[in-house]
Amino acid sequence: MGEAGNPLRLGKVLVTRFSLLPSRCFVLVVRTVLCKVKAVETAEGEGAIVKRVFPTRHLRSFDPFPLLDEFDITPPAGFPEHPHGGFEAVTYMLEGGFHHRDSLGNDSIVMAGGAQRFTTGKTIVHSELPGTEGVNRGLQLWVRLPVKLQGLAPTYQQVDAKDIPEKRVNGNLVRIVVGENSPVTLQNEVIYFDVTLQPKQPFTCEVRKDFNAFIYVLEGTVKIGDTELRKSEAALLTEGDSIGLSAADLARVVVIGGKPHGEDIILRGSFVY
Repeated sequence: MGEAGNPLRLGKVLVTRFSLLPSRCFVLVVRTVLCKVKAVETAEGEGAIVKRVFPTRHLRSFDPFPLLDEFDITPPAGFPEHPHGGFEAVTYMLEGGFHHRDSLGNDSIVMAGGAQRFTTGKTIVHSELPGTEGVNRGLQLWVRLPVKLQGLAPTYQQVDAKDIPEKRVNGNLVRIVVGENSPVTLQNEVIYFDVTLQPKQPFTCEVRKDFNAFIYVLEGTVKIGDTELRKSEAALLTEGDSIGLSAADLARVVVIGGKPHGEDIILRGSFVY
């Protein structure tokens, strides 16, 4: 297993067609798998079990990301009032809804396909509870704020499903949670794509070479080069310009990348330093 912050290897070089920006052909360095990580079931909040990609004993963080959890909760489980500081978080809903209430006076429920973003700055206090009586499944990604921004005033944003941009790439549905034309705003430089892969329809997207990037499998089985990934597995990727994925059957993944700060990531409870 790799450690967050270790130097990344370069991937192989081939000619490919870029897919999320205007089409053009040129030589790209395609990212390959640096290491695979299996999400670990972890108790959180009150009665909630999350699938945690990091931090775990195998992987502490992946600059600039201190945490990625997949949650699936039904009442009465949830995450009652608690403080946060030092990062911003994106909660992206896959099924059901999520009820956010905070010390700024925000009180809203985001439904499947929508996102909530909160920037903790120095401190914010909030609760997160099931938004429906049924299944409430989603992802929460934390992005560390660089030291110079950790004193910001906290802010909150909700973007509903209808406002998340979508496009088709070689028949594959791409929802741009964070990135090109998305209204979700962050202090950090981040991309976040929800990709539904059609059988035997390869998907390629360009990722800035100065970004750390990884994928996480939500449904099905996907391949990156010769490496196969199954549901609840993540792959940290090598340096490069692009990512190529394929699936024999219907599959769904998130592709996430961000510009590393090169600062130590220290996680203490619900605060990041």
